[in-house]
Amino acid sequence: MEARKRDYWDAVYRTKSITEVSWYEEHPDKSLELIRNSGIELTDPIIDVGGGASILVDDLLEAGYGDLTVLDVSAAVLDKLRARLGARAPKVSLLHEDITTFDPGRRYALWHDRAVFHFLVEQADRGRYVGALHRALRPDGHLVMATFGPSGPERCSGLPTMRYDAATLAVELGPAFRLVESSLAIHRTPWSASQQFLYCRFVRQAR
Repeated sequence: MEARKRDYWDAVYRTKSITEVSWYEEHPDKSLELIRNSGIELTDPIIDVGGGASILVDDLLEAGYGDLTVLDVSAAVLDKLRARLGARAPKVSLLHEDITTFDPGRRYALWHDRAVFHFLVEQADRGRYVGALHRALRPDGHLVMATFGPSGPERCSGLPTMRYDAATLAVELGPAFRLVESSLAIHRTPWSASQQFLYCRFVRQAR
Protein backbone atom coordinates (compact mmCIF):
# COMPACT_ATOMS: atom_id res chain seq x y z
CA MET A 1 0.00 0.00 0.00
CA GLU A 2 2.77 2.46 0.96
CA ALA A 3 4.62 1.91 -2.35
CA ARG A 4 1.39 2.40 -4.32
CA LYS A 5 0.75 5.71 -2.60
CA ARG A 6 4.28 6.91 -3.32
CA ASP A 7 4.01 5.87 -6.96
CA TYR A 8 0.61 7.54 -7.32
CA TRP A 9 1.69 10.91 -5.95
CA ASP A 10 5.03 10.80 -7.78
CA ALA A 11 3.07 10.37 -11.02
CA VAL A 12 0.86 13.36 -10.14
CA TYR A 13 3.81 15.64 -9.50
CA ARG A 14 5.84 14.43 -12.46
CA THR A 15 2.98 15.25 -14.85
CA LYS A 16 1.78 18.49 -13.24
CA SER A 17 3.45 21.60 -11.93
CA ILE A 18 2.54 22.65 -8.40
CA THR A 19 0.41 25.46 -9.85
CA GLU A 20 -1.73 22.91 -11.72
CA VAL A 21 -2.92 20.81 -8.77
CA SER A 22 -6.34 21.64 -7.37
CA TRP A 23 -5.10 22.52 -3.88
CA TYR A 24 -2.56 25.11 -5.07
CA GLU A 25 -2.63 28.47 -3.29
CA GLU A 26 -0.49 31.43 -4.28
CA HIS A 27 -0.17 32.20 -0.57
CA PRO A 28 -1.67 30.05 2.21
CA ASP A 29 -3.12 33.03 4.07
CA LYS A 30 -5.52 31.10 6.31
CA SER A 31 -2.83 28.64 7.40
CA LEU A 32 -0.48 31.52 8.15
CA GLU A 33 -3.18 33.24 10.20
CA LEU A 34 -3.75 30.15 12.35
CA ILE A 35 -0.01 29.62 12.82
CA ARG A 36 0.35 33.23 13.97
CA ASN A 37 -2.65 32.77 16.28
CA SER A 38 -0.89 29.86 17.99
CA GLY A 39 1.62 32.29 19.49
CA ILE A 40 4.58 29.95 19.01
CA GLU A 41 8.06 31.46 18.88
CA LEU A 42 9.98 31.93 15.63
CA THR A 43 12.50 29.37 16.92
CA ASP A 44 9.89 26.70 17.70
CA PRO A 45 9.86 23.60 15.45
CA ILE A 46 7.09 23.32 12.84
CA ILE A 47 6.28 20.34 10.63
CA ASP A 48 4.18 20.71 7.47
CA VAL A 49 2.68 17.31 6.65
CA GLY A 50 2.10 16.71 2.94
CA GLY A 51 3.57 20.14 2.30
CA GLY A 52 5.74 19.45 -0.72
CA ALA A 53 3.55 21.38 -3.16
CA SER A 54 2.71 24.20 -0.76
CA ILE A 55 4.20 27.68 -0.66
CA LEU A 56 3.76 27.66 3.14
CA VAL A 57 7.39 26.88 3.90
CA ASP A 58 8.53 29.76 1.68
CA ASP A 59 6.24 32.17 3.53
CA LEU A 60 7.31 30.83 6.93
CA LEU A 61 10.97 31.37 6.05
CA GLU A 62 10.11 34.89 4.91
CA ALA A 63 8.34 35.51 8.23
CA GLY A 64 11.44 34.45 10.17
CA TYR A 65 10.55 30.96 11.38
CA GLY A 66 13.78 29.05 11.60
CA ASP A 67 13.05 25.38 12.47
CA LEU A 68 10.99 23.97 9.62
CA THR A 69 10.31 20.43 8.42
CA VAL A 70 8.32 19.42 5.34
CA LEU A 71 7.10 15.82 5.05
CA ASP A 72 5.69 14.34 1.87
CA VAL A 73 5.06 10.87 0.46
CA SER A 74 6.26 12.00 -2.98
CA ALA A 75 9.99 12.21 -3.70
CA ALA A 76 9.16 13.99 -6.95
CA VAL A 77 7.49 16.93 -5.23
CA LEU A 78 10.25 17.15 -2.61
CA ASP A 79 12.76 17.43 -5.46
CA LYS A 80 10.70 20.30 -6.87
CA LEU A 81 10.59 21.94 -3.46
CA ARG A 82 14.34 21.59 -2.98
CA ALA A 83 14.96 23.19 -6.37
CA ARG A 84 12.51 26.01 -5.64
CA LEU A 85 14.09 26.80 -2.29
CA GLY A 86 17.55 26.94 -3.86
CA ALA A 87 20.06 28.41 -1.43
CA ARG A 88 17.43 28.30 1.34
CA ALA A 89 16.99 24.51 1.05
CA PRO A 90 19.53 23.68 3.80
CA LYS A 91 17.35 25.66 6.23
CA VAL A 92 14.49 23.17 5.83
CA SER A 93 14.43 19.50 6.77
CA LEU A 94 12.77 17.47 3.99
CA LEU A 95 11.35 14.08 4.96
CA HIS A 96 10.28 11.53 2.35
CA GLU A 97 7.72 9.64 4.44
CA ASP A 98 4.21 8.21 4.40
CA ILE A 99 2.42 9.88 7.29
CA THR A 100 0.65 6.63 8.21
CA THR A 101 4.02 4.96 8.91
CA PHE A 102 5.89 8.04 10.15
CA ASP A 103 8.04 7.50 13.25
CA PRO A 104 9.16 10.99 14.28
CA GLY A 105 12.62 11.40 15.73
CA ARG A 106 11.71 14.60 17.56
CA ARG A 107 8.76 16.61 18.83
CA TYR A 108 7.25 19.69 17.27
CA ALA A 109 5.52 22.78 18.61
CA LEU A 110 3.14 22.92 15.64
CA TRP A 111 1.89 20.34 13.14
CA HIS A 112 0.32 21.72 9.97
CA ASP A 113 -1.75 19.66 7.54
CA ARG A 114 -3.71 21.10 4.66
CA ALA A 115 -5.40 18.50 2.45
CA VAL A 116 -3.78 15.26 3.66
CA PHE A 117 -6.07 13.94 6.38
CA HIS A 118 -9.16 14.04 4.18
CA PHE A 119 -7.55 11.53 1.80
CA LEU A 120 -7.44 8.92 4.59
CA VAL A 121 -10.72 7.14 3.95
CA GLU A 122 -9.79 3.99 5.87
CA GLN A 123 -10.23 4.11 9.64
CA ALA A 124 -7.00 2.19 10.15
CA ASP A 125 -5.02 4.82 8.24
CA ARG A 126 -6.61 7.61 10.24
CA GLY A 127 -5.70 5.77 13.44
CA ARG A 128 -2.07 5.46 12.34
CA TYR A 129 -2.01 9.16 11.42
CA VAL A 130 -3.31 10.13 14.86
CA GLY A 131 -0.74 7.84 16.44
CA ALA A 132 2.07 9.63 14.60
CA LEU A 133 0.55 12.96 15.62
CA HIS A 134 0.61 11.91 19.29
CA ARG A 135 4.26 10.88 19.03
CA ALA A 136 5.32 14.04 17.18
CA LEU A 137 3.42 16.90 18.81
CA ARG A 138 4.61 18.05 22.21
CA PRO A 139 2.15 18.68 25.07
CA ASP A 140 0.54 22.11 24.63
CA GLY A 141 1.58 21.96 20.95
CA HIS A 142 -0.72 23.21 18.22
CA LEU A 143 -2.37 21.32 15.38
CA VAL A 144 -3.44 23.40 12.38
CA MET A 145 -5.49 21.25 10.05
CA ALA A 146 -7.50 21.96 6.90
CA THR A 147 -9.77 19.32 5.38
CA PHE A 148 -12.69 19.38 3.01
CA GLY A 149 -15.73 20.81 4.77
CA PRO A 150 -19.24 19.31 4.87
CA SER A 151 -19.98 20.58 1.35
CA GLY A 152 -16.52 19.84 -0.02
CA PRO A 153 -15.85 17.44 -2.92
CA GLU A 154 -16.24 13.72 -2.42
CA ARG A 155 -13.30 13.04 -4.73
CA CYS A 156 -10.08 14.89 -5.46
CA SER A 157 -7.22 14.08 -7.81
CA GLY A 158 -9.05 10.89 -8.75
CA LEU A 159 -9.26 9.65 -5.16
CA PRO A 160 -12.16 9.45 -2.68
CA THR A 161 -12.07 11.87 0.23
CA MET A 162 -13.63 12.42 3.63
CA ARG A 163 -15.56 15.56 4.57
CA TYR A 164 -15.67 17.04 8.07
CA ASP A 165 -17.22 19.65 10.26
CA ALA A 166 -15.34 20.80 13.36
CA ALA A 167 -17.19 18.40 15.67
CA THR A 168 -16.59 15.26 13.59
CA LEU A 169 -12.94 16.18 13.07
CA ALA A 170 -12.50 16.62 16.82
CA VAL A 171 -13.97 13.15 17.37
CA GLU A 172 -11.52 11.63 14.86
CA LEU A 173 -8.56 13.24 16.65
CA GLY A 174 -9.71 12.23 20.12
CA PRO A 175 -9.95 13.91 23.52
CA ALA A 176 -6.25 14.75 23.70
CA PHE A 177 -6.89 17.60 21.24
CA ARG A 178 -8.92 20.63 22.29
CA LEU A 179 -10.52 22.67 19.52
CA VAL A 180 -9.57 26.34 19.82
CA GLU A 181 -10.91 27.85 16.61
CA SER A 182 -12.51 26.76 13.36
CA SER A 183 -13.94 28.30 10.21
CA LEU A 184 -15.09 27.37 6.72
CA ALA A 185 -13.47 28.88 3.64
CA ILE A 186 -13.92 28.58 -0.10
CA HIS A 187 -10.82 27.65 -2.05
CA ARG A 188 -10.66 28.47 -5.76
CA THR A 189 -8.75 25.91 -7.78
CA PRO A 190 -6.44 27.03 -10.61
CA TRP A 191 -9.36 26.43 -13.01
CA SER A 192 -11.77 28.48 -10.80
CA ALA A 193 -13.75 25.60 -9.31
CA SER A 194 -14.95 26.12 -5.73
CA GLN A 195 -13.99 23.78 -2.88
CA GLN A 196 -15.18 24.18 0.69
CA PHE A 197 -12.43 23.73 3.29
CA LEU A 198 -12.66 23.47 7.05
CA TYR A 199 -9.79 25.12 8.95
CA CYS A 200 -9.20 24.22 12.59
CA ARG A 201 -6.64 24.87 15.25
CA PHE A 202 -6.36 22.41 18.14
CA VAL A 203 -4.13 22.38 21.20
CA ARG A 204 -2.79 19.10 22.50
CA GLN A 205 -3.76 18.78 26.12
CA ALA A 206 -0.86 18.58 28.58
CA ARG A 207 -1.04 15.49 30.76
